[in-house]
Amino acid sequence: MNRARGQTAFARAAWALLAAAQLAACTPPVQAPGTPAPATAAVCTFTNPVARGADPWLEFRDGYYYMAQSKNQEGQSSTIWVFRSRKLTDPMRDSVKVWTAPDTGWNQTHVWAPEIRLVDGRWYIYYAAGRPGPQDAPFIYQRAGVIRAAGNDPQGAYEDLGQLDTGGTLATHADDVWAIDFTVHRFNGQLYGMWSGWENNTPLARTPQYIYIARMSNPHTISGPRAQISAPTESWERREDPVDGLDLNEGPQVLARGGQTFVVYSTRESWLRSYRLGMLRLNSPTADPMLPSSWTKTGPVFAEANGVYGPGHNGFAKSPDGTEDWIIYHAKVDTGPNWNRVIRAQPFTWNADGSPNFGQPVASGVPLRVPSGEPCGR
Repeated sequence: MNRARGQTAFARAAWALLAAAQLAACTPPVQAPGTPAPATAAVCTFTNPVARGADPWLEFRDGYYYMAQSKNQEGQSSTIWVFRSRKLTDPMRDSVKVWTAPDTGWNQTHVWAPEIRLVDGRWYIYYAAGRPGPQDAPFIYQRAGVIRAAGNDPQGAYEDLGQLDTGGTLATHADDVWAIDFTVHRFNGQLYGMWSGWENNTPLARTPQYIYIARMSNPHTISGPRAQISAPTESWERREDPVDGLDLNEGPQVLARGGQTFVVYSTRESWLRSYRLGMLRLNSPTADPMLPSSWTKTGPVFAEANGVYGPGHNGFAKSPDGTEDWIIYHAKVDTGPNWNRVIRAQPFTWNADGSPNFGQPVASGVPLRVPSGEPCGR
């Protein structure tokens, strides 16, 4: 998931990884000397990581991938930027600043994990932000908010639609309970919001996080009570560090195919190498997504391997021609406890039971074929 937490400067290791990455190397097929060139096209490859950043989600429209990222620099206003690229493997091109946090109010700082979505013909960006907390708990005021493009251009002007009611209007909760990583999905025609949140507001920094869901009357209004559908209860979800650790579920993302629906989420501490992905499967197409009993949990479905540390907070995308499925995620650049991260991408397949098979993270520097239909070269 998440935790763009202040977006400090990347460690030198991140720059080394990015400098080594071949973002689009076209390698011709091997042939014997003196033989005619084969009719097949050159094989275009890339290597991970594909960008520096975190919490990636891509929307593909009219031949372009759009991705939102936040910038939080000390002494400057927090901002949200939208990137546009024809290449899934080079997503951070053509950047435009679309929103600046206000100097005061609930969303003045700590802007995290903006997610751009096209919903009902309009562009929205869901994000987390807060007001400054105490020195020992700076992020205890995080809430979910939404901005909407004023027109049809995802890189145009946006209007602030305010904070989302992630307390879910429950009588036992305040209306603005701590929340991050908001996303949306339609189940059987009904729009729902889904996010990572606390059970109650608290001054404690190390507070467990759960996955919540609620109905929405439109893309910017929660219209009913929230329901908790996942808690970090399994051994592979529980904190790695018994002293400074945290039990969390965050970064929910929906993946649907062939009548089946999955929620892939991040778990364990986001600043440690053991950060990984878990998965919920909706038990049937007609099951009520608001009921915890409608979901079956498995995991971990994607975890540290091949020198890739803390893979998590992912997105999903199709190749440009729509024939391949890709997972886009962030990972740490080293094994230390920090949020120095880069964005990575690789294809995934499907199991016989219809569930996704993400395999293992592919090591840095290993050539992979570019997504089908992606242009070769820069």
